[in-house]
Amino acid sequence: MTALTLTGVSKVYGDVHALSEVDLSVERGELVAIVGPSGSGKTTLLQIMGTLDRPTSGSVHLEGRDAASASDADLSALRAWRIGFVFQQFFLLNGMSTVDNVADGLLYSGLPIEERREQARAALVRVGLGHRLVHRPNMLSGGEKQRTAIARAIVGQKSIVFADEPTGSLDSRTGAEIISLMRELNEDGATLVIITHDKELAATLPRQVEIRDGVIERDSARDGVAA
Repeated sequence: MTALTLTGVSKVYGDVHALSEVDLSVERGELVAIVGPSGSGKTTLLQIMGTLDRPTSGSVHLEGRDAASASDADLSALRAWRIGFVFQQFFLLNGMSTVDNVADGLLYSGLPIEERREQARAALVRVGLGHRLVHRPNMLSGGEKQRTAIARAIVGQKSIVFADEPTGSLDSRTGAEIISLMRELNEDGATLVIITHDKELAATLPRQVEIRDGVIERDSARDGVAA
């Protein structure tokens, strides 16, 4: 089943064409790298894939739902239930435990707090942080903070997770551990799209989509190339 499909997607800001006629499909269970230099359009692509922004033209379908024409309320519900995000900066609240930071990933789901916490505990165990449930972010290492952020992204069995430079603020050893964790989650069935400028990292993943000047220049799935 296709998790995400972009057809003819363009995004224009004034005179700047951030994306131009992008066609891209991600199948459920894939692990994909979107790779490109600064200014290539990969961040704009992330925002549109994750329904954080709307395309100027073209269509975006997430598991068959037309995201480009959905209402803001429908998109909020879609993100609450189906989409997870991992960012370089972690975005954890120091005044809250790891469990409550992860439970916030279901804040707009309508679930009661105890059910959200129960699912948060399960997600933390899944990423190897079952021993850090009551710790606050300022008591965690950089790698543990990113694992917490990943747990927040996958809590509730999200359909697709977008990771924006997930190793960018980590040392090389810790970064490798985070990529290894993402591979494990993918092997368990998670659909993951990793946005990065690091070609070496992208080359280690099963599929690489290269973007430059708002245009997809290469897709290893189309080329029949595997890492």
